[in-house]
Amino acid sequence: MKLLITALIMMTTLSNATAENGKATTVKKTFSRETTVSTNINASQEMIWALLTNASEFPKWNSTVISIDGNIKLGETIKLKSTLDPKRTFKLKIKEFDPNKKLVWGDGSGTRVYTLTDNGNGTVTFTMDEKIGGVMFPMYSKYIPPFDQSFEQFASDLKKKAESK
Repeated sequence: MKLLITALIMMTTLSNATAENGKATTVKKTFSRETTVSTNINASQEMIWALLTNASEFPKWNSTVISIDGNIKLGETIKLKSTLDPKRTFKLKIKEFDPNKKLVWGDGSGTRVYTLTDNGNGTVTFTMDEKIGGVMFPMYSKYIPPFDQSFEQFASDLKKKAESK
């Protein structure tokens, strides 16, 4: 029994490293997986927010998104197609919408949080965090591709577009 408990503890804990400078980190646990990326952007919160909330323009600047249909507004549902799984359409509800600060969307399997923090020096720290999981997660997690590269590309694309304006 002691060996089983030790194994479970080891399975549910990885690194709690903070993702920064555009490098994604993933923490895997038995019933969930959380991927985070963070980068500083030399642009205003308003500029970045405008990019994050304009669904029809997403594919023009974000190489990880094929399409987003719908309005990115509190309570709305959007339909997102990603390069990670181009055959699947994700139906995501906008759960939080705090202009220029925080945007949250998700479905029954996961939640993605976008956070913008004004650094007071003309830069903004953009953080994207997604946690997926549930009771059945251990049974299907092996079929979900890693998000790290996609998250890093997303952050890089956003930084490039926001800083070019």
